[in-house]
Amino acid sequence: MKLQEIKNIDIANKKVFIRCDFNVPVDECQNITDDRRIKSALNTIRYCIDNDCAVIIASHFGRPKNGFEDKFSLKPIAKRLHTLLKQDIKLAPNVICEETIEMASKLQSGEIMLLENMRFEIGETKNDPILSKTLASLADVFINDAFGVSHRAHASVEGIANHFDINHKAAGFLLAKEIKFFYHIVEEPKRPFVSIVGGSKVSGKLEALYNLVPKVDKIIIGGGMAFTFLKALGYEIGNSLVEEELIPEALKIMDEAKNLGVKFYLPIDVVVAETFDAESVAKETTIQEIPKDWIGLDIGSASSLLFSTALQGANTILWNGPMGVYEMDKFAKGSIKLSHAVASSFATTVVGGGDTADLVRRTGDEEDMTFISTGGGASLELMEGKILPGVKALIIEE
Repeated sequence: MKLQEIKNIDIANKKVFIRCDFNVPVDECQNITDDRRIKSALNTIRYCIDNDCAVIIASHFGRPKNGFEDKFSLKPIAKRLHTLLKQDIKLAPNVICEETIEMASKLQSGEIMLLENMRFEIGETKNDPILSKTLASLADVFINDAFGVSHRAHASVEGIANHFDINHKAAGFLLAKEIKFFYHIVEEPKRPFVSIVGGSKVSGKLEALYNLVPKVDKIIIGGGMAFTFLKALGYEIGNSLVEEELIPEALKIMDEAKNLGVKFYLPIDVVVAETFDAESVAKETTIQEIPKDWIGLDIGSASSLLFSTALQGANTILWNGPMGVYEMDKFAKGSIKLSHAVASSFATTVVGGGDTADLVRRTGDEEDMTFISTGGGASLELMEGKILPGVKALIIEE
C-alpha cells in the first residue's frame, strides 16, 4: 500500500484544507486537560505555513446533537493553537455559512483559519455530498491528518477527498506515521510478535482477534473480555462480565491459535469484588475459586507475573486495551504492572486505543513506548486488516 504523502505533492502558495482530530478532553470549565492531539498535528500545520500556504483547519469536538452549541465550540482549540503556534487563529462563525466562505476566500498566505465544529453540520456524519463539495471548494489541496476519525466515512474525512485528484490530496505527517506503524507492525513484524488485547468486551475486538491470531507468536488476553474465554473453558466466573453469545467464537479463536501453534495466555488469577464499586470489598483469587456472586475487575499478581514473563524476548509488542478497571485505584494494579513490563522491554512497542494511551500516560511510561496511537477505533480497524475510508482515497494506484 503506497500512500500519497504531503511531502510528495506541491503545496507552495496554495490554499490547504487540513482535517485534524482535535477531539480533546476538557474539564467542566472547558479547559483542555490533554492537548496531545493538537500537538500531534503541529508538524503538518507548520509545514504548510513554511510553504506559504493559507491554511483552513477542520475538526470535530464532542457529540453535539442540534447544530451550534456553545459548549462544543472550538474556541478552546483556537486558543490553544494560538498559544502553541504563536500566531493569530481566525475562528469561523460556523462550519459552512456565507461569512465562513467569504473568510476562506480572503485568507492570505501564512494565515490560519479554524472552522467551527464539523459536527454542527448534520451532513458531516452522513457524508453529505453537497457538504463535501462545499468544503472542497474552499481550498486547492486537501490534507487528512486525522487518524482518529479516518475509520469514519464522514464528509470532511472521506467525502471531501473525492473532489481532489491524487496530486492535490495527501496524508499529513501524523496520519502517514500512524498508517506506516500499524501496517508494518501487523503485516511485517519483527518476531517474536506478541499482541496484548484487553478491554471490556470480546464483541468489540472479535475481528481484530481473528486477524491477529494467524500473524502473532503469542496473544495475551486480559480485561473484562477474558471472562468470556474463561467461561468458554468451563470456569465459574461469578457475576463477571460475559458475552454468552460469543462463547462459540471464543472457543473457535482458541482452537485456531492452538492449530497454528500460537501461545494463548489467559489470566490465572483475578481481583474480584462484591460489587462494581471503588469502595467495595475486594480480594485476589485463582480463576478456579471465583465466588459465585462476585465480579472480576482486574488480573491478579500471578497473572501479571505470567504476562510479564511472556513478553520477555519479544521483538514486537502490540497492545490494545487495559487489564482491568484501571480508573479505580483498587483495580488498576494489573494494568499498571503490564504497562511497566511493556515499557521496560527491548521490543518495538505500539499502543493503540484511547484507554490504553490514557493508562500509559498515567503510569508515566509514555516516553518509553515506541509509538502511541492517537486513534482508538481507527487503530482497532487497522488491527482487523481493514483499509480505512479516510485513507482509501489517498492510496496511489500502482
